[in-house]
Amino acid sequence: MAVAQGKFLDLARPSRQHLLGYILLAPAVVLVALIVVYPLVLSLDLSFQNVKLPRPGVRSPFTFANYEKLFSSPEFWMACWVTLKLVVAVSIGSLVVGIGSALLVNNQFRGRTFARLAIALPWAIPEIIAVVIFARIFDTSFGLLSWLFVRLGLADGMIAWVSTPGPAFWAVAMTMIWKGFPFVSIMTLAGLQSIPSDYYAAARVDGASAIQRFRWITLPLLMPVLGVTLVLVILWVFRDFSIIKTLTDGGPLKATQTLSIMTYDQAFGFFNFGYASAVGVITLVICMVASLVMLGRGSKAMY
Repeated sequence: MAVAQGKFLDLARPSRQHLLGYILLAPAVVLVALIVVYPLVLSLDLSFQNVKLPRPGVRSPFTFANYEKLFSSPEFWMACWVTLKLVVAVSIGSLVVGIGSALLVNNQFRGRTFARLAIALPWAIPEIIAVVIFARIFDTSFGLLSWLFVRLGLADGMIAWVSTPGPAFWAVAMTMIWKGFPFVSIMTLAGLQSIPSDYYAAARVDGASAIQRFRWITLPLLMPVLGVTLVLVILWVFRDFSIIKTLTDGGPLKATQTLSIMTYDQAFGFFNFGYASAVGVITLVICMVASLVMLGRGSKAMY
């Protein structure tokens, strides 16, 4: 017992504190390796096997057939195009609504606390419940949005939102924007709270308008926060599954089939686990490249 205590005290010496840090971090590293790294390695290995249902201890021969089939598949390129459109639409919509709402609730007015809670509410609602709400809004027979379009003269009749390719895409996009903009708003509000008020006071003394203050003070100082927020929103849109699966199931005519929906369909619909793993690996590579590009631009904007 005394020897063990002596070794522990020995690790506490300044010259050996790095060893103590490694020991304390080891459980977390092992846990991350088991939860994240190991499944990724298995998926990568499975993507090079032409297998329907994988069996423990049985490995198929190494092959590039899944990737050859993938890159020659019109369905895969269609899913890439739909994913790209959805990422752009949801990211822009979430940023515009999120930044606007954050600027609004950053001001002093009666009921500001209630307004902040109301903005954060969509983020707290489970995605399935949000989809059920919007399924009623987009209903072809008695949906609220179609009724508003008819009343405003924007449509001649009720719109088949989830059964027509074009409207189905925008139905998914609007649902995801409503679900995702509170995260952008919260992050932006945190960034706004960190900007010193002296900057705005000096700008007012110099005669700067509200637009000029936003352009030359608020936006540049928010760029680091907005860069990280945009990366997280993009990754969320890439991986989101429940909203699309519940609202449109990737249809109609694959108009809302993203890479995540395609991965699920190939794995659990057609039991092509090797092919589905290849789709998942390509999706991971795309997400990594997009993250590195966005973070690189964000770090340049800081300087």
